[in-house]
This record gives sequence, C-alpha cells and structure tokens, in this order.
Amino acid sequence: MAGINKAILIGNLGKDPELRYTPNSQAVATFSLATTEKWKDKEGKFQEKTEWHNIVAWGKQAEICKEYLKKGSPVYVEGRIQHRSYDDKEGNKKYITEIVARSVQMLGRKGEAKEEPVSQDLESSAAEEEDLPF
Repeated sequence: MAGINKAILIGNLGKDPELRYTPNSQAVATFSLATTEKWKDKEGKFQEKTEWHNIVAWGKQAEICKEYLKKGSPVYVEGRIQHRSYDDKEGNKKYITEIVARSVQMLGRKGEAKEEPVSQDLESSAAEEEDLPF
C-alpha cells in the first residue's frame, strides 16, 4: 500500500526567497513561511501561536518565487514534508524539516503583488481575488 506525504499551508513569508543554483544549474529557492493559529482560552482571552516552516522550491518555480514573492507576501504552499541532516561548518550534525513545494500560489489582492501563478506543474491560473474567511 502506498503512503501519502502531503502538506498544505497558507501563511506569510518571513523573508524574501533566497535563490541559488546547484552545480548542475538547477535553481532552488528557500524561504520561511509563518502560519498563525488563533483561539480563545478558557478565560476568554485571545491566544495566538505562530509556527515557522522552511519551504524549498525547485526549477522554474524557484525562479518565479524569487521574482514575485517578498517578505510578508501571503501564499498557499502545497508539497511534501522532508526531513534531512547535514554537517555545519564546525562538523556538528544538524537536522532540518522542510516542505518541498509542488505548488506555490500568491494570495494577495490585485495591486498588492503581481498576480501570477507560481505552480511548477502549472495546473491552475492565478488565485481568485476574493477575501479569505480568515
């Protein structure tokens, strides 16, 4: 039986995407995405918790992310969860969890950002300009 590894996030960029190229000239963009949960506690006080996610986009999608996304941009990201490790400059093993983006869509209103789809598989057009319920 095949498994499913799928993450769907809607949030805001924590910083501008960073674009680099692999030795094989493959574009890769990385950026952080903040998702915020809000609720009312037992005493009726509003609470808020923000989670930060590391996002990785590849190929043409990476180049489009770099061109059109900026810190604070609202985006929809769909992809898979990946865990990996690497050795830092001092030789210490570091672990990271990231979302490898399959599709990235800008969610801003018309005029706030260029309304272009950032979907690697190019399966849909730009996001509809409508108010989201949150």
